[in-house]
Amino acid sequence: MGLNVAQKLIEDHLVSGSMEPGNEISLKIDQTLTQDATGTMVMLELEAMGLDYAKTEASAQYVDHNLIQVDSKNPDDHLFLESASKRFGLYYSRPGNGVSHPVHMQRLAKPGQTLLGSDSHTCANGCMGMLAMGAGGIDVAMAITGEPIYIKMPQILGIKLTGELPDWVSAKDVILELLRRYDVKGGIGKIIEFYGPGVKKLTAMERHVIANMGAELGATTTVFPSDAEIRKFLTLQHREEDWMELVADEDATYDLYEEINLSELEPLVAKPSSPGNVVPVKEIAGTPIYQSYIGSSANPGYEDFAIAAEIVNGRTIAPSISFDINPTSRQMLTNLVQEFHIASLLKAGARLHQAGCNGCIGMGQAPASGRNSLRTTPRNFPGRSGTKEDSVFLCSPEVAAVSALTGEITDPRTMDFPYPKVDELNNVNIDDGLLDKPLPKEEAKQTELIKGSNIVSIPEMDELPETLEVPILLKVGDNLSTDEILAGGARVLPFRSNLPEISKFTFEAVDSSYVERGIDSKQLGGHAIVGGFNYGQGSSREHAALAPRYLGLRVVIVKDYARIHWQNLVNFGILPLTFSDEDDYEKVDKGEVLTFRDLRNQLQQNDSLTGTIQGIEEEIQLEHNLSTRQRDIVLQGGLINWIKSRQLQNE
Repeated sequence: MGLNVAQKLIEDHLVSGSMEPGNEISLKIDQTLTQDATGTMVMLELEAMGLDYAKTEASAQYVDHNLIQVDSKNPDDHLFLESASKRFGLYYSRPGNGVSHPVHMQRLAKPGQTLLGSDSHTCANGCMGMLAMGAGGIDVAMAITGEPIYIKMPQILGIKLTGELPDWVSAKDVILELLRRYDVKGGIGKIIEFYGPGVKKLTAMERHVIANMGAELGATTTVFPSDAEIRKFLTLQHREEDWMELVADEDATYDLYEEINLSELEPLVAKPSSPGNVVPVKEIAGTPIYQSYIGSSANPGYEDFAIAAEIVNGRTIAPSISFDINPTSRQMLTNLVQEFHIASLLKAGARLHQAGCNGCIGMGQAPASGRNSLRTTPRNFPGRSGTKEDSVFLCSPEVAAVSALTGEITDPRTMDFPYPKVDELNNVNIDDGLLDKPLPKEEAKQTELIKGSNIVSIPEMDELPETLEVPILLKVGDNLSTDEILAGGARVLPFRSNLPEISKFTFEAVDSSYVERGIDSKQLGGHAIVGGFNYGQGSSREHAALAPRYLGLRVVIVKDYARIHWQNLVNFGILPLTFSDEDDYEKVDKGEVLTFRDLRNQLQQNDSLTGTIQGIEEEIQLEHNLSTRQRDIVLQGGLINWIKSRQLQNE
């Protein structure tokens, strides 16, 4: 029996375990990606681990999230990241060079390799025939030191593409259609692989758009073949020697099947406040908007901006509309300037921002209160835009551009002008001036880390005790995102390297009293949180586990987890449990106290354990689904303690 692309990638990098869905496997990592919102903690972890020099083929540190310099915090951290990149042998992408995912695709991505990134949208580079996965920062730090990544072997969902995208329909509508069918947890435990004749009709960057938002489905990653289109892309990037063909065998099979006829798709939009809340644009046409925003890693390509420029060329945006253009890479921005597309956008009334994540992560471009924002970003979780009571819709560049002209959400097929065609570039401007290469090893060893006053080392974490008596400080519902656990944005992210300070923002969108109550509980042994389905969806930021742990969180009990956050909880010694009977969710409530006795022995010996609700003395059965390795990590209080223990054993 033949292999599909995902199976070939996994088989080629398999270190341990068997490729049976649900089994724990470990994989060799060829490349890593970190960005500044998560990378500062990764660099501190590398320092704590005593790394001499990166063991990967290529590791890159990008500065793309925290670009606003309202005081010294962000620029000080940029200097730290630059010095750490030099010290540990990493590429360093300077502020202004662009968003990590498209820049990595342009300059470093290689078909046939594995990529692990401390950003959930690392899966975007699956468009290149890579196994590209998001993970918590400490998992990426481990990969940089040469350690494998451990995951549960996913099922492979094969999606056959047929047909060809019609006018006014774009790659964004393909992934929105999948979200319409599967919602935000439909990809959990799965790798999504695209195959079929329709794949050949998609450019490399259109595949990037689709692969990027596999994260919104909860998927482990998204995979495309490496074919003639990928060779064409790498040739334009002057990197043809990095291409290799990687396609599914003719007799390859998949665990699950789906099919999309591209020719039958129509313009779609995700309504507030979930990427899975998808409807046809025509159903909500006429909804007034305040902002139309084009950019982010979800639509980062030259064509995404060029098509918008052609749509508004010679026209003027509607009154009172903020038409925000967020370029995603310096290379792409230069090409848009050379082709006069930026001039067309500016003449129409657009606002041009620097190349970076910007408003996607809440770093500027926040919409006005009580107004609708239409965006090509990947997420519209509540408050992510920077406006607390926001109303964000997700769409394609085509929908965003025509809606900027009309001042309301508009089905682009109703416009009185034909769909403009944008020719692909045949000559890409290559400029690596802001991408610093790694120093040679001996020179790197002489580099000193530059630490500003806002950089604070990670405190030591204690082991899991034998008995826990923990109050339930929060009870939340389904699909709680990491943005709601610990927000991004200009208020919060500058403290990403200062755990005591960033922890003060924990769960503020859910319960403003949590931080104070968490500190109080910490003195008494900690606390628990109860949740519903898909707990911790969204960003890979490990701060969403680390900050609650700092405030005393010891146990989380939910119906099920988003993959990366589940692993982050384990990495910082938080016991992640699920209800054996989901109806028991109704039995426990905020304020009640749970008792766990003989906890260490229960965890070591069984896949399930028992908790008791104090007062009524009712027992509830819970499961953990942890491997032997993960049990050891939780027992020792987290991955850092586990690593130190191994180092002592090897001395």
